[in-house]
Amino acid sequence: MIKARIIVTLKNGVLDPQGKAIEGALGGLGFSGVGSVRQGKVFDVELEDSDRAKAEAALKEMCERLLANTVIEDYSIAIT
Repeated sequence: MIKARIIVTLKNGVLDPQGKAIEGALGGLGFSGVGSVRQGKVFDVELEDSDRAKAEAALKEMCERLLANTVIEDYSIAIT
């Protein structure tokens, strides 16, 4: 079994209204010194395959086809 964590974030330069709202809320709660906040998504995926190369290819395809909008989002894959 292979376990992976996929992190999807907005590309630099893409507006992040949810991140801005969180940034404002943190300030409203008294947390000073927060420069900026960007939000993203995390997916923990378990694959039954034990072939690391095949798993990496499958995970990349999952990101390209469903998990990330590659026009505005970047993703990273960490296999553990």
